[in-house]
Amino acid sequence: MEKEKMNKVMKATRRQCLFAMFSALVVVVCVCIGVTMNLTTVYDENFDRMGIRTFSMFTVNSNILAAAGMAMILPYTFDGLRKHNYHLPKWIVILVYAGVTSVTLTFLVSLFILAPVKGFVLIFTGSRFFLHGVCPVLAFVAFCFFMSEQKLSFWDSLLALIPVIIYAALYYIMVAVIGEANGGWEDFYGFLTRIPSWISISLLIPVTLGIATVVRVLHNRSYRQRRDREATYYREVFGDADIRKVVSALARAHSSSMKMRDILIPARVISIMLENNSGNCTMEELCELYLKEYMAYSEVMKIEKMWI
Repeated sequence: MEKEKMNKVMKATRRQCLFAMFSALVVVVCVCIGVTMNLTTVYDENFDRMGIRTFSMFTVNSNILAAAGMAMILPYTFDGLRKHNYHLPKWIVILVYAGVTSVTLTFLVSLFILAPVKGFVLIFTGSRFFLHGVCPVLAFVAFCFFMSEQKLSFWDSLLALIPVIIYAALYYIMVAVIGEANGGWEDFYGFLTRIPSWISISLLIPVTLGIATVVRVLHNRSYRQRRDREATYYREVFGDADIRKVVSALARAHSSSMKMRDILIPARVISIMLENNSGNCTMEELCELYLKEYMAYSEVMKIEKMWI
């Protein structure tokens, strides 16, 4: 009975890993396609920022940042599938958060500022189909609904502004301070010449913070919903169960599918079970029990293989 329950837990973890893995992989592939198209396009009559110059565009840099964060998630999803203990470090979550905030800004600027001026077809075709549309939307959906591993705070939202602030400062220096005539950049976004510069500067932080806040609210809502579902499930399945037997079954299940050198105590899973169980065990006791059962069962498995 305990083994059947633990199989359900392992399947739920596997499903969560697969969702995160697939969505992250799609974003990474789409960004690679879009950036490669820009790099291999020597001339475009509508855009002069092609080839190596494409890296001066916020569109490209924001998509690369989002893809880099998503790529860092992949090893943890692979590890989660192998060890049945999927968990993302907070720093990676914040990195992805910053990337998603940046590409969402890219999408909104493309949709509401660039497209009305240059045309929707021009802004959302070719490599721009990926970098202005597909990648930002996919990254937003993936992070807000499939990667709800960590709860974000207001201070995390401030950290998400850093890439935008850095690029804005660089853009201002290259366009307004150095100038195109002295080897700087032309105002290819038109934020300093087509509209008064003070408007762009005064709106940048509030708009970006608003985007970061929306992303954080949606992400945290998914986080709470997932935690509530987990709590309900664990309460129904393990509420009245003998928590020691359940942890022992979990250790044996993991031991039979993992190598000895990869021992990892699933503290997060055990803590959730403990929170929703009527027993009086401690976290330390259950972790020690898990390790003891894991080692004992591994020795049994090793002896059985010797006789096969």
